[in-house]
Amino acid sequence: PGPEGHGDAAVRGGAGRAWGGQRRLSLSLSLSLYAQTLQNIPETQVTTLENGLRVASEESNQPTCTVGVWIEAGSRYEDTKTNGAGFFMEHLAFKGTKKRPGSAFEKEVESLGAHLNGYTSREQTAFYIKAFSKDMPKAVELLSDLVQNCELENSQIEKERGVILQELKEMDSNLTDVTFDYLHATAYQGTALAHTVEGTTENIKKLTRADLASYVDTHFKAPRMVLAAAGGISHRELVDAAKQHFTGTSFAYKEGSVPSLPRCRFTGSEIRARDDALPLAHIALAVEGPGWADPDNVVLNVANAIIGRYDRTFGGGKNQSSRLAALAVEHNLCHSFEPFNTSYSDTGLFGFHFVCDPLSIDDMMFCAQGEWMRLCTSATDSEVTRAKNYLRNAMVAQLDGTTRVCENIGNHLLHYGRRIPLEEWDARISAVDARMVRDVCSKYIYDKCPAVAAVGPIEQLLDYNRIRGGMYWVRL
Repeated sequence: PGPEGHGDAAVRGGAGRAWGGQRRLSLSLSLSLYAQTLQNIPETQVTTLENGLRVASEESNQPTCTVGVWIEAGSRYEDTKTNGAGFFMEHLAFKGTKKRPGSAFEKEVESLGAHLNGYTSREQTAFYIKAFSKDMPKAVELLSDLVQNCELENSQIEKERGVILQELKEMDSNLTDVTFDYLHATAYQGTALAHTVEGTTENIKKLTRADLASYVDTHFKAPRMVLAAAGGISHRELVDAAKQHFTGTSFAYKEGSVPSLPRCRFTGSEIRARDDALPLAHIALAVEGPGWADPDNVVLNVANAIIGRYDRTFGGGKNQSSRLAALAVEHNLCHSFEPFNTSYSDTGLFGFHFVCDPLSIDDMMFCAQGEWMRLCTSATDSEVTRAKNYLRNAMVAQLDGTTRVCENIGNHLLHYGRRIPLEEWDARISAVDARMVRDVCSKYIYDKCPAVAAVGPIEQLLDYNRIRGGMYWVRL
């Protein structure tokens, strides 16, 4: 090549070095801003009242706040006859109290321009209000009225009974939720975690006012509750409001009357609900995972980030970083898949769920289990680094809005007994390396009996013993 060619190459080389320098500078600034963000997060203040109620808050300069009550109550605390009581109570909670009968409660919330919501899960129930910061004391008073003075008026009970029965019919069409309910039913068969959150149609028809009142009297007590708040509020004002409204002798347990956590044991087994009239198969496979407080959860979340998730609507095609996603695209294995790590107090479900055509079930299961085995035997440093960055991004996203922060506070105090700072989470994530991923995945996955739930046209799903055989590799 002539002199011009060398000159062009020199220019390109210089531009490349300049671009590389800018990229390194940008990365350095990003890491610095990330570290600064973690350090500047306000401290979570926690005060425990004499009756056992924990009051926790994170103060900021937001013009709004979210205040909520998180309660250690859910379907795990129900028996076969009362399953669904907690979900029923969630519906009734917004339908009036002894102080504010009928629609007066909802109208008072709306008069503040506030938003009221709630949910029930297997181990917790929550009610929260998003309002202007100046209305925080009023929000606390409304929440205290809701959890202490729910009216349980007979006409409202019958009205909500019809609403819930209609919801149960609609839920049957959500095959993802149906599959996960079946997964719990087989993994924790014969125990309280096998119950659905919503309860059975038969139970909803039979539950009485006395059943619901007993559920509230047993579980809606101060030692089982966290009053959490986030936004433009003062912790001292929050504590004062809690002392004023969350009171009463009926709000505390008598000595020796605290209900214990029902024990639940994982069982490797399966449930198959074959329906060839459905167009797609929904399949979930899980092994027993750790409880909330187990440090192995961080490593398993890194492993799930390596597996990734996929949906046909995603861009990227076979060039995605997830190996399983690339295989799914290249060989048309499924419509979607997603790993999960569902934790409870003393156990959990670690697995994956996928939706696919009837003739792709065997291939998709083979590839998904193969990815599990690869994590147990040959996870690499580069993919662990990528997964850790993904988790950090998801972690910082928790800072987005007062409602997410408030929910994070309530969940942490119920599950861990304290709010774990993001700096500590970041340190835990940073400590994970490829060897830890291989060791922890081997501990929970390798040669373990899985629980399997399958719904739809699942004729091609292999026998359970064949699926069990995919939980290990014969290495020569």
